[in-house]
Amino acid sequence: MPDRPALADSRHYAVRTIEFTQPLRWLALGWRDFLRCPVPGLLHGLALTLFGAVLLALARDRFWFLAGAFSGFLLMAPIAATGLYALSRALERGERATLAVALRSWVPRDHRLVSFGVLLSLAGTGWVLTSASLITGFADAAVRNPMDFIHYVVLSERSWLFEGWLALGGALAAPVYASSVVAIPLLLDRRIGVMAAVLTSWRCVLANPVPLALWGALLIALSGLGMITAVGLVIVAPWLAHASWHAYRDLVRPAQEG
Repeated sequence: MPDRPALADSRHYAVRTIEFTQPLRWLALGWRDFLRCPVPGLLHGLALTLFGAVLLALARDRFWFLAGAFSGFLLMAPIAATGLYALSRALERGERATLAVALRSWVPRDHRLVSFGVLLSLAGTGWVLTSASLITGFADAAVRNPMDFIHYVVLSERSWLFEGWLALGGALAAPVYASSVVAIPLLLDRRIGVMAAVLTSWRCVLANPVPLALWGALLIALSGLGMITAVGLVIVAPWLAHASWHAYRDLVRPAQEG
């Protein structure tokens, strides 16, 4: 049963019902914000790309290290984008959106974003352990590097293994996505507890399952495109961060605003 005080706090925020195509508008607004203050976004994207490149260089021949690093990279990217949410908020308010504004959002004021980051880290660890158990138990041979994964999982004679791995990943990713789709910008923007922010995020998904399924698909597709092209992540990462702020602003409003 949900924590009753957290549920009561969550209900201080009304959830809007949106059109199916609204995620496309978020992308357009995110692109506009990126063009209005490109330097902080490009620096953020460059830092994220370089960090990803270091992880890949360290883990390219060790599959489970690579899987854990990749999962953590995807889960923690929204936390790392906090400064860009602050920039979109400043633009929305007609304030100056500078690198200093983005950096100030990282000054520790409370533990909420840290706590949420720890929860995401635990979720990523759980996925890697569960995934390893499935593949170790059913793969035709030990999986030690990415080529082993292709040979013994993707091309396995056990035709269900790769599909089962994908289905397991989807089943574990869905609640993480539902818990975080608006939680991080909400935590930045309002004095709300972590559990209340998570419950608000779930309420948004339950009220708009189809549009937010589209939004999730767009996030995955564009993030994947950015990672494949490497340099593209420099632009894609800040673009999606700014767009995510607009997703939050469209989906959530304090109940007193009517």
